[in-house]
Amino acid sequence: MTEHHIRPRRTFIFAPGLRPELYPKALASGTDIVCVELEDGVAPKDKDEAREKTLALFEQPQADDGVERIVRINCLRTAVGLADVQAILATDTPPPALMLPKVITPDEIVWLDDLLTERGHNHVRLHIIIETNQALEAAHDIAQASPRIDALFFGGVDMAAELRCKNAWEPLLYARSRVVHAAATAGIDVIDVPYLDLDDLDGMMAEAKLAKDLGFSGKGSIHPKQIPL
Repeated sequence: MTEHHIRPRRTFIFAPGLRPELYPKALASGTDIVCVELEDGVAPKDKDEAREKTLALFEQPQADDGVERIVRINCLRTAVGLADVQAILATDTPPPALMLPKVITPDEIVWLDDLLTERGHNHVRLHIIIETNQALEAAHDIAQASPRIDALFFGGVDMAAELRCKNAWEPLLYARSRVVHAAATAGIDVIDVPYLDLDDLDGMMAEAKLAKDLGFSGKGSIHPKQIPL
């Protein structure tokens, strides 16, 4: 039986792929996870540049500072997502982990796992965002689709849009609970969506406590000032 390496995943913050100079600042922010962003935070015209700059960050060995590094690529069912995968397969120094957005079926994960294995990128881990209605339905199968998966992330904004409900705690309680259940069954971590109102730290703290009580391992942040709380 493979020993499961336990590490804290209390919070994560995004670093823009287009601005590699901000990567060290994100690493020093006190977060457990830094996710370099190639998806929503990058305009279509800038995707190629962001991808090139992001992969260049990993050409040198990373510091042993306890911070987990992830790159959020684009949806695997898009041309830019395929370009991200091709670039990762082409490099000898891939990121330690990839975050997959807009997942719908377990097959997407199996496909990527197979490609990474064929290339010899056996150490690359996967983090899956559950933010589509189809993914919510298939959450248990998705969570167990690959031994590379370390965590599920709950994408509340897109999920609320898919479910046609308000992006608030109560309307999304069932969706959150289902993602927590799927992660617990697979024995992996589960991380909640960031709290978007930077001026409401009390509200963020209250929601973080609710997420912890529900079973979440951690919660995202959109600004370093949210991380200590």
